[in-house]
Amino acid sequence: MNQYLDLYLNYLVVEKGLAKNTLESYSRDIVKYLEYIDSRGYTDPGEIRSVDVASFMAALKEAGLGSRSRARALSSLRMFHRFLVMENYCDSNPSAILEAPRTLRKLPEVLNVREVDALLASAAGSGAADIRDHAMLELLYATGLRVSELVNLKLGDVNPSAGYLLTFGKGSKERLVPMGETASSSVMAYIRSTRREQDRKGGNEFLFLTRLGDRMSRQSFWNIIRKRAYQAGIRKDVSPHTLRHSFATHMLENGADLRSVQIMLGHADLSTTQIYTHVTSERLKKIHEEFHPRG
Repeated sequence: MNQYLDLYLNYLVVEKGLAKNTLESYSRDIVKYLEYIDSRGYTDPGEIRSVDVASFMAALKEAGLGSRSRARALSSLRMFHRFLVMENYCDSNPSAILEAPRTLRKLPEVLNVREVDALLASAAGSGAADIRDHAMLELLYATGLRVSELVNLKLGDVNPSAGYLLTFGKGSKERLVPMGETASSSVMAYIRSTRREQDRKGGNEFLFLTRLGDRMSRQSFWNIIRKRAYQAGIRKDVSPHTLRHSFATHMLENGADLRSVQIMLGHADLSTTQIYTHVTSERLKKIHEEFHPRG
């Protein structure tokens, strides 16, 4: 059955242009599924029935997989089986009639403005690491980039004088994002000082570098932001995505329209962005409860 997985992944790369991380996610789900199907003795996609897919989903639940992860797995299987039907490897989609597990949408953790100010101030020193970290934190908060988009920025993607950057999001979709004056100044200061020292060999095209002159990795930046949050006295579980959530929440709280925030975040679907309206609604409820005489 693994031959069909190879064909499917090749289709996703060539026809759909999906990003590496998305491909890996789909691949993990389908590999588990095909191992389960192989254990039942099937060698042809046409032999798989709806009850087999349902049994696999039940096995995931018994293994302790949460509803969100199981819903994602079923979505992967549906796409895989649709591909098999489309390419005439089988006649029907056995996953089509199954209902996705109901998921409770978890509201994202956000920092308030005071906490963001403290986080940014934690890297306000004059050392090389401070200048770089401050530029990365300012840019992340100003743009709402994903951490993968941040570390993959190249020098040519950023125009601090114009106040814009070009990034490539999920599915390699290109978008132009405003940076704001504060972030632009921080990035310009980093490029003119610290980055020149870090790029000892010269010619490194990536914007943010380590002290050894290598491209900053996602994991390295995760460690940086956690260290800076601790220095700032923030005891929440802060990650790069926390600043992305904070960017969106603060934009909406200050009057930005949902469609504009969707474009800046690079969300394909407006419903993905709408979770931030729930975040702001929850905050308003808390404020009302705290300050209204009959709250």
